[in-house]
Amino acid sequence: MTSDQPPLQPLTPAEEAFVRELSRVMLALPRAVDADIMREARLPLSEYTPLMHLSEAPDRAMRMNELAAACCLSLSGMTRVVTRLEKQGWVERTKSAQDKRGWNAVLTDAGLARLEHAWPAFLTSVRRQLVDHFAGHDISGLTNALRHVATADLAPNRTPAANSTSGGRQG
Repeated sequence: MTSDQPPLQPLTPAEEAFVRELSRVMLALPRAVDADIMREARLPLSEYTPLMHLSEAPDRAMRMNELAAACCLSLSGMTRVVTRLEKQGWVERTKSAQDKRGWNAVLTDAGLARLEHAWPAFLTSVRRQLVDHFAGHDISGLTNALRHVATADLAPNRTPAANSTSGGRQG
């Protein structure tokens, strides 16, 4: 630690408990939702999520790198998922009209129908596994706090002071 950095401030017991419980939720929640929609709709969360993002995009199309970012996957990971979705006829890849080098993933009518079929299972699961646990809490406030974390510069080895001066997005 250099002299221009503030001294480390240990987490309070409440902060430590929060961090540990959030870590558990970050691991357990996707597994639980995945198990639910696999059981009810035979669609893994890893395929539901890109179909969902594509359904919300203009012309049901997104650049592969944008879809990867939206799904929190690497480009190579997203390519593997889109390849599986293509084989099922739910997504097509097309050359980008903007630069002719990049590729877009495009949701097909069959993909939209598959998403619509799986949506009730997804909705039921996320309500039971997550949303219902926050009844009586300020969902908008929680959403804003999570958005602030999600849009912060989360690069390794960055200090909060460095983040605040980096010009990063604010939530």
